[in-house]
Amino acid sequence: MKLARWLMGGFALAVLLLLGLASVWAPDKPVSALTARWAPSPSRFLALNGVQVHLRDEGPRSDSVPIVLVHGTSASLHTWDGWAASLRRSRRVIRFDLPGFGLTGPSPDDDYSLAAYTRITLQLLDSLGVARFAIAGNSLGGEVAWHVAAAAPDRVDALILVDAAGYPMASQKVPIGFRMARTRGLEWLFTRILPRGVVESSVRSVYGDPSRVSDSLVTRYFELTLRQGNRASLPRRFAQSANAADSTRIATIRAPTLIMWGGRDGLIPPDHAGRFARDIGGSRIELFPELGHVPHEEDPTRTVAAAEAFLRCPRCTAVR
Repeated sequence: MKLARWLMGGFALAVLLLLGLASVWAPDKPVSALTARWAPSPSRFLALNGVQVHLRDEGPRSDSVPIVLVHGTSASLHTWDGWAASLRRSRRVIRFDLPGFGLTGPSPDDDYSLAAYTRITLQLLDSLGVARFAIAGNSLGGEVAWHVAAAAPDRVDALILVDAAGYPMASQKVPIGFRMARTRGLEWLFTRILPRGVVESSVRSVYGDPSRVSDSLVTRYFELTLRQGNRASLPRRFAQSANAADSTRIATIRAPTLIMWGGRDGLIPPDHAGRFARDIGGSRIELFPELGHVPHEEDPTRTVAAAEAFLRCPRCTAVR
């Protein structure tokens, strides 16, 4: 009798565990299953270095100096929707998904170094026939942006750094998704199990006001994370991080620069804005005290207004 009860209890526990696993089981999705929702016109794909880069190129082609927008880790070109809607009225706006993120998907040679991201950014612009440009980037995208400015100073008309990486960080708040991706031994589990709550918690943690995080926003991050190969790429991206080893290059930047920061950024502390300002002569800081790590996404109206004022006359605020 006791054995029968033990077996019934064990069976019930196994059923509960299987049901729990089924509720968080999230296998990769092929890009073809995601494009209808996340890549409608004007999205298109451009073959570069063995990947199909997802991009949007909007606004007047008469603009001789387009603005390029580069997203951060685990984000996508959609993070710039608010900025693009305003900027494209008068400017040509180019944004794309970096390899390993969004709909572009993984790098075929597993190269997620800053050198690789810098190279593909410039190759993309070459393919689009863009000689000179302004470039803005958030977090990892900001690090890519300043690397582009350092590598191709003759091509960068203006630089906007939005809570950009570049110096050694002492983060106060790291999204749970990032912590999972950095934990050795969890790679197999991380690429097959993804509770939606993990994504929601991660997004909320980078907002100054978590109440601004909508269900539709979480859905976007969740579904694009499931793009085939993205989750496997993230641990490799972190493993290849240079940990600000080349931060001395920041002082070589001569492009007029706007440094934008959220005062509630717990991932890259606001005092990093001052470090960029000290290293980039003539640069200007715009601080948004109530916003978090992604101020361009959290409050696109106010942040793009600051960007547009700067872009109207970049050298008016940068004395050389």
